[in-house]
Amino acid sequence: MADWDLATPLRISNAVFPCAKTMVVEIHDGNLRGRGESNGIFYRGETVDTMVSAIEAVRPALERGISREALCALLPAGGARNALDCALWDLESKRTGTRAWVLAGLPTVRPLTTAYTIGVGTPEAMAASARVAAVRGLDLLKLKLAGAGDLERVSAVRAAHPLARIIVDANQGWSERQVQEYPKELARLGVSLIEQPLPVGQDDVLRDIVSPIPFCADESCQASDSLAGLSAKYQWVNLKLDKTGGLTEALRMVSIARSMKMGVMVGCMLGTSLAIAPAFVLGQRCDLADLDAPLLLANDIAEGLRYDGNQVHSLRPSLWG
Repeated sequence: MADWDLATPLRISNAVFPCAKTMVVEIHDGNLRGRGESNGIFYRGETVDTMVSAIEAVRPALERGISREALCALLPAGGARNALDCALWDLESKRTGTRAWVLAGLPTVRPLTTAYTIGVGTPEAMAASARVAAVRGLDLLKLKLAGAGDLERVSAVRAAHPLARIIVDANQGWSERQVQEYPKELARLGVSLIEQPLPVGQDDVLRDIVSPIPFCADESCQASDSLAGLSAKYQWVNLKLDKTGGLTEALRMVSIARSMKMGVMVGCMLGTSLAIAPAFVLGQRCDLADLDAPLLLANDIAEGLRYDGNQVHSLRPSLWG
C-alpha cells in the first residue's frame, strides 16, 4: 500500500484527489515475481482496505495456483481482481521470457499519444494549466467539467492553447438541458469527444440526442456485461483496468465493442507507471489513450514509463511484462 502525492490536487465534478492511494500485489514463483497495481473505483466504494479484504478472502485459492480465466470467475470485476490479473500477466511474461504484448497477440508495440488531464476549476485557472501544457508539448487535453460554466472553461482553454486537441469529461455532472445545449457550442470550440455527460441510470435521453460530438461511456461502462445497450446511447466506450478487473477482461471488451461498431478509449485511474503498463498494452488495440496518471504525480516509481510530451513509450522489462 502506498500514497503517491499529486503534483496538484485533481478536481472533478464530484470529488477532489490530493493523492493516489494504491495497492500493489505480488505473486511469487520461486525467484520470479509478478506485480500488479490498482487504485480501485472510488465511486463504487473501493478503497485499498476493501481490495485487500477481497484478496484475503480468496487467498487459499490463490495459493493453490490460479489461471487468469479462473480468476475472472473467482472475483468480480474491480480493483482487487485487476491487481491480481496484471500480476499474473507479469509472472507469465517472466516465466516464459515473452513480453506481455506478445502473450496478448501483438507482435510489437508502438508509442501511444495520451491525453493530459486538466482538472475542473475557474476558466482562468484552467487556461493557466493549458498554457503550461502547451510549453510542455502536451497538445491532447482532457478537460474535467462540472456543468454550469463549462462553456466558459472550454473557451478559456481554447484561447490559451489554440492548437490543442480537446476532449471533455463531465463525470456525470451535466443536466439533461446541458447535454442538449452544450455539444453544438463545444463543437465550435473544437471539442472532439464528450465523456459521460449524465449520471449512470439517467442517460437514456442520449438515445434521442443528435450531437455533432460523439458521446463516450465511462461510468456507464464497467465489465463486459455492461456493454449491452450502450451503442444506442454512446458511440465510444472508455475501458479502465480497475473497472474491467484486469487486462484479460479488457481485451475481451475491445473485441465486443468493435463488434458493436464503437470507438474504444483506454483510460486510467490514478496510480504509478506500474498501473499504466498493462493499460499501455491494451492501448495498442484502442483508438484513443488517456494514460497520463504518472504525469499527474509529484514523483513516479524509479523504473517508470518514459513520456515525451503526449507520447508514452514502450515498457521496460524491469517495470512490467
